[in-house]
Amino acid sequence: MKPLAHFSSSSAGLGLRRELLPELLADKPAIIDFFEVAPENWLPYGGKLAKDFRQLTERYAFFCHGLSLNIGGPDPLDLDFLQQLKHFLDQHQILRYSEHLSYCAADGHLYDLMPIPFTEEAVHYVAARIKQVQQILERPLIIENVSYYAAPAQQLSELEFLLAVLTEADCPLLLDVNNIYVNSINHGYDAGAFLAAMPSERIAYYHIAGHYQQAADLLIDTHGAAIPDPVWQLLRLSYQQHGVKPTLYERDFNIPPLADLCQELSQIKQLQQVASPRPAAV
Repeated sequence: MKPLAHFSSSSAGLGLRRELLPELLADKPAIIDFFEVAPENWLPYGGKLAKDFRQLTERYAFFCHGLSLNIGGPDPLDLDFLQQLKHFLDQHQILRYSEHLSYCAADGHLYDLMPIPFTEEAVHYVAARIKQVQQILERPLIIENVSYYAAPAQQLSELEFLLAVLTEADCPLLLDVNNIYVNSINHGYDAGAFLAAMPSERIAYYHIAGHYQQAADLLIDTHGAAIPDPVWQLLRLSYQQHGVKPTLYERDFNIPPLADLCQELSQIKQLQQVASPRPAAV
C-alpha cells in the first residue's frame, strides 16, 4: 500500500457546501482544519465559483470524497473521467481521495449508491478495479464502508466482504462511524464487534454524521441531522481502539449556521484530545 500524504492525526474537517463559500472566504473559523468536497460537484464549473474554490484550496487542506467512480458497477471504468479527476486532484493539491464501496451506474447512472453483492466474485472484481484506479491516479484510492439496506446474492458478511476487498486491493480505508452504527441497527449486528475487527493500519481517516430514525429498527443515512450520542460513543471507541486520525463531519442538508457546525467540530477535537497519548512526565 502506497503511503498517504502526511496530515496531522488530531484534525477535524468539514464537508464544504457552496452556500458556505462567502462566509468561509471572509473568515474561516480556526476549528476547521481541512475541507472535503465531492470532485463531481466542482469539476464542471468555471467563472467566479471556480475562482472562489481555488482561493480556498490554495490556502487550506482539502480531501476529496467521490460520488461517481462506480467502483463496483458492471460498466467499464470511465477513463476520461479518471483523467479529469487526476488533473483536478493535482491542480488543487488534494491530500486524500476516497470513494464508496458501492456502485452507482449500470448501463446508465442510477443516481444512488447501490450495494455490491457480498460475494467472492465481487471481491476479485472490485479489487482489480481499485488497483486500476490507483495506477491511473498515481495515488491511493481510499475505500469507504457504506450504509446499505439490502444484501442481494449475499455469500459473505459485510465484515468479511470489506476486509477481503481491502486486503486484495491493498488499499486504505475511510472508516465511516455513522455507517457502522446505521448498519448495526438495520441488520442486527454488534457495532462494537464490527469496529474492533477493522484493520487499524489501513484506516486513513474517519467520517461522522447524523441520520434519520424512520423506525426503531430502520435508520436512514441522511447526513441531515446533528450527530446523535450513540455515534459519538462509537467515535470515542474508534479513537481508543484504532488511534486518533483526521475526522470529517458530513452535513449535506438541513445545514445549520456555521457556528453550529463548528460546535460539532469542537466536540470531535475534545474526543481527540482525550484519546491522544500524553507525553510521559520527565
